[in-house]
Amino acid sequence: MRIAVIILASLLSLSATAAELLVLNKGDATLSFVDPASGVTAKTIATGDGPHEVELSDDGRLAFVSNYGANVAGNTLSVIDVPGRVEIRRVDLGELRRPHGLSFSAGHVYFTSEASRRIARFDPAAKRVDWQFDTAQEGTHMVLAARDGTKLFASNMGSDSIGIVARDAKDEWQQTLVSVGAGPEGLDESPDGRQLWTAHSRDGHVSVIDVASAKVVHTFDAGTKRSNRLKFTRDGALVLISDLGAGELVVIDVASRTQRARLPLGLAPTGILIAPDGKEAYVAVSGANRIAVVDLGALKVSRTIETGKSPDGMAWRER
Repeated sequence: MRIAVIILASLLSLSATAAELLVLNKGDATLSFVDPASGVTAKTIATGDGPHEVELSDDGRLAFVSNYGANVAGNTLSVIDVPGRVEIRRVDLGELRRPHGLSFSAGHVYFTSEASRRIARFDPAAKRVDWQFDTAQEGTHMVLAARDGTKLFASNMGSDSIGIVARDAKDEWQQTLVSVGAGPEGLDESPDGRQLWTAHSRDGHVSVIDVASAKVVHTFDAGTKRSNRLKFTRDGALVLISDLGAGELVVIDVASRTQRARLPLGLAPTGILIAPDGKEAYVAVSGANRIAVVDLGALKVSRTIETGKSPDGMAWRER
């Protein structure tokens, strides 16, 4: 009897802490629900064409997918009921074409519209886009809400700039542009909120921006052929950059801003997700139809997870 109780308690504990990895398959126009421990896909559902990024609501019950499109420019967001594993709404964005970057903040999801040079905001409760901002920059690609919720950061690949968009004293949105290197794309805020790092897709460098002054305080050569995404580890000690051109993950020591490791992953690594416990990173290897799981202590690939065609954006949900 005592053994049965122990087993039952163990199973309940496992169930309470189980996690789910959401993976977008661009080439299949699908979203997969994957067990990150076993690598088993529980279910795959359809999205719009060419899904690139996925973002969760704060409670993890809704997922938002930017349907960028493939040969034809996309203009929809998929809204997913995550526990039910079903698309509940496909939002028509009208002229807001090529939606891409996503960031959830204060009950809303912010997204970029690359073709219209805008950042926009979708209200899930009202089921409508309730705000738009014209960046006047080319290739507005990624957007990130600041940790303190006071501003947005956007990478403008075609204008070689980072836009910092915030409300002023009159509660009006204003933009400060920071000039960086060629083709900024991946970007992330440091865990302490003091710095924003962005990787330049066309010159192999990284710019370090002081958030308070909105100025570049350092630029260094990361040696990438075609950087795609950049992520801080949870402790802020390392920065990971997916080098789409070289097929590698570049690991940068934040304090010294020097290379710690360069891990071969395969053809076209793209999206990066850091696990909540900070021990592993999940990197979508788009050209090989798999995810490389990186042990952040040993700085090596510990295993791989097979996916659909051309995986990219990912999200993590604790169940």
